[in-house]
Amino acid sequence: MGSCFSSAANGKSGNKRDDQVTDASTAITCASPKKQKQRQGLGRWRKKSSGLVPMGEAELHLIPGRMFLNGASSVACLYTQQGKKGTNQDAMLVWENFSSRSDAIFCGVFDGHGPYGHMVAKKVRDSLPVILCTQWKASLTGEQSCLNKSENAPESTMSEDAASLSMDDECCESWEIEENEQLPEMYLPLKQSMLKAFKLMDKELKLHPAIDCFCSGTTAVTLVKQGLDLVIGNVGDSRAVLAMRDKDNSLIAVQLTVDLKPDLPREAARIQQCRGRVFALQDEPEVARVWLPNNDSPGLAMSRAFGDFCLKDFGLISVPDVFYRRLTERDEFVILATDG
Repeated sequence: MGSCFSSAANGKSGNKRDDQVTDASTAITCASPKKQKQRQGLGRWRKKSSGLVPMGEAELHLIPGRMFLNGASSVACLYTQQGKKGTNQDAMLVWENFSSRSDAIFCGVFDGHGPYGHMVAKKVRDSLPVILCTQWKASLTGEQSCLNKSENAPESTMSEDAASLSMDDECCESWEIEENEQLPEMYLPLKQSMLKAFKLMDKELKLHPAIDCFCSGTTAVTLVKQGLDLVIGNVGDSRAVLAMRDKDNSLIAVQLTVDLKPDLPREAARIQQCRGRVFALQDEPEVARVWLPNNDSPGLAMSRAFGDFCLKDFGLISVPDVFYRRLTERDEFVILATDG
């Protein structure tokens, strides 16, 4: 994995409501292993008497190898450009030497929506990787105190904890069987850490004192690369795409994630079971949306997202689809992109 790229956008159409504008396109591209150079980073944690705690926002921004603005390094490049509809609600991140591993990289793009979507996307960009790092470290060291860090927060709804986890397992198993690959030792601990981190991130948003997430939220497509192994966690309708060479050495695109739209059968079934409604408006019949049981709002054009707590009791969840892929010599780079 190596470089990150995002094309400019002229504004989004048909994906969010008019009052849920995200009007720029953002993407991250990761190049093949042979093109990478390892870089040594500093520690991402500081000691206190109570143990390891995550760094603050200012400290995060000073970490070598952590990029969140337009730019490039030896392994990644990032680019986003303002659209025509207003505030750019996209956020992006590349974090080299992730979790103090010289061969690990975290990449993510986050597409906010709603009146405070830009704030939600930025918060998830800054907090989710730190939470994931904590969970991953704990899963490998057996520090259950870290795993139980936020257990005092209010419990998630039944729709999120029960229905979504089983569907996530089904999705991952089908991917693994299809690929017929032997899973690496790092996969299951990282998958479980990712599931836990996404859950804790949504709880943190729900309790945030300064960001109103009731009708605002964000997508997240995240990727952790360690050596040749990729683990991707996806919520919403941003996308990861692999560029690889075919037998004729032509460059082809392989979609690594599934756009989590409300009209997917498994997503629609969960939403309807939780009394949410799924239908498209007459003036945009191709765009299925999620609606409250007795109110024609908010009309969210995705079935999973961080935030959007007005819909969390009615089938919307923040549990990611988790996918695994092992890179080969034919693989050139991976693009993580919003739908601008």
